[in-house]
Amino acid sequence: MPEPEPGPDDSATPLDGKLTRLVPVTEADLDLLARWFASPGFVEHWGGVPLSREEVAAKYTGRRRPRVQSYLVLADDSPVGYAQYWYAAPAEDAAPEAAAATTGRPAEGGIDMVLHPSARGRGLGPDAARALLAHLGGTLRWRRATVDPDATNTRAVRAWEKAGFRRVEHTEPGALLLEFTFPTNSGGGHGSQRSACPRRPLRWPA
Repeated sequence: MPEPEPGPDDSATPLDGKLTRLVPVTEADLDLLARWFASPGFVEHWGGVPLSREEVAAKYTGRRRPRVQSYLVLADDSPVGYAQYWYAAPAEDAAPEAAAATTGRPAEGGIDMVLHPSARGRGLGPDAARALLAHLGGTLRWRRATVDPDATNTRAVRAWEKAGFRRVEHTEPGALLLEFTFPTNSGGGHGSQRSACPRRPLRWPA
């Protein structure tokens, strides 16, 4: 089965929350992102290893669009973090209806977010997550989004749960997976309750 194409390129579309605004990353943001991702405190729960400027440029400045959409998280017009959503690569055994929406593009994927240490504990993470979910469910018509935070990062786990994500069981022992499932014909509202069936993490696109 051919891999479905990602949705439209959102490289110029900001997303507004109540406390935050997400603006698409550009190459002009490389200096800021390189400083952040070189800081041990910033990457503590993002792989735990500071990244080189070249790695940041390749992964987090928008070069992977449209399959991966990258954003700066702003609060009071100041950058406070990084967020991204990505379209899942279809599993080899996925049924066609599970791999693509009726438009022919993927209907699910994942979200990742990291805030600067100075911005944590202020409710900004859940607010930014809700802004992303409103876009994914309302504009892009996703059916499911997942996150897989570091299980030791209790602050992040609570933040995702405040945004409406629920823990689910899946086939990788010891891993933590949370999901948000959009109601049918949703405008990006509240997610459904926990799935009754074991679920696997969505696959990161190659």
